[in-house]
Amino acid sequence: MIAHSAIASLFSLPIVLTTSAETGPNGPLPKEISNMYPSAPLIRRNGEVDAWDNADFRAAVRAQNKSQIILGGITTDVCTEFLALSLRAEGFTVFANTEASGTFTEKLASDANRRMESAGVILQGTFAIVMDLMRDWRNVPGSKE
Repeated sequence: MIAHSAIASLFSLPIVLTTSAETGPNGPLPKEISNMYPSAPLIRRNGEVDAWDNADFRAAVRAQNKSQIILGGITTDVCTEFLALSLRAEGFTVFANTEASGTFTEKLASDANRRMESAGVILQGTFAIVMDLMRDWRNVPGSKE
């Protein structure tokens, strides 16, 4: 999740951070992530499982004025899947980082990934997302030759 979080900084992308229930089972956002983006909007949801169900989160995402979203979440089959499906229903192009979340079994991850993919979510790992953004090794932050 830390490597996923660094993508926005690396490419100067807008970012929206969120937590579902900081005093509940998920806990607060890791300081390693919040420290990377001290001025980014941090939406502290009141327990909504799907972040899109929170009006403040929807407003913060829409305020970025972007049509493509790269996302990751704590669990593949809930945090990532639910938000990805909601974003697709709203017309966003969604890239779900398959390395930025996990779940309890391979079956659960496979079920969630299949459901997202069938809804048009693009499933990629961290390296593929970075390469998709960079497009050419000669581009910053590509390696210099």
